[in-house]
Amino acid sequence: MKREIIQTLDGSTTIHLQEWDECYHSKHGAIQEAQHVFIKNGLSLFQNKQISILEIGFGTGLNAFITFLEASKMNQSIDYVGVEAYPISAEEVVSMNYVDELNASNERPVFKKMHESNWEEKIVLRDDFTLTKRKQFFEEIDDFEKFDLIYFDAFGYRVQPELWSTAIFKKMYNALKPNSVLVTYAARGVVKRSMIEVGFTVEKLAGPPGKREMFRAKKK
Repeated sequence: MKREIIQTLDGSTTIHLQEWDECYHSKHGAIQEAQHVFIKNGLSLFQNKQISILEIGFGTGLNAFITFLEASKMNQSIDYVGVEAYPISAEEVVSMNYVDELNASNERPVFKKMHESNWEEKIVLRDDFTLTKRKQFFEEIDDFEKFDLIYFDAFGYRVQPELWSTAIFKKMYNALKPNSVLVTYAARGVVKRSMIEVGFTVEKLAGPPGKREMFRAKKK
């Protein structure tokens, strides 16, 4: 499948899959989307806490990198797990301009280490931040009550509806501790119904730039 690097409306880059006309992030702003969906409506709920995060779709590493930057501001200690079945190439990593766009030049080695570290190996990026990348299909996830927060950032329902199925959300529900949260950019009715079917309480929130709504799901 042909891939190209494009610039989104906030100046940050993403990867565009031409055959699907699908991007790794919102064309309206990759960084803006990540900050709104995953930080503002997810990570910020856990200020001053020690938490574990599961990211569904590690992709370009944008969500992990922004979480790393924000964690110290929120006085958090984070154990981060990113699941990705199809890692991006070294050339694509170099083409991502997140370090510059986030004014985080001092942390450039961290972004590089995130991508160069071995899969299936926990690494320490800072005293309060560990990262484990798992090369894994989402349907293979079998964690049980391990995570406080899930970033659900799979490709859209339009191109991969199977990733938004009841079976997948059952795995997400099982992976979360009680009273924990899943956030996603999605806001389709069929997605909400699947979440509710497995036990989530679903809240509709204002979406990021270019998108009216998004979901936050809570496990009781």
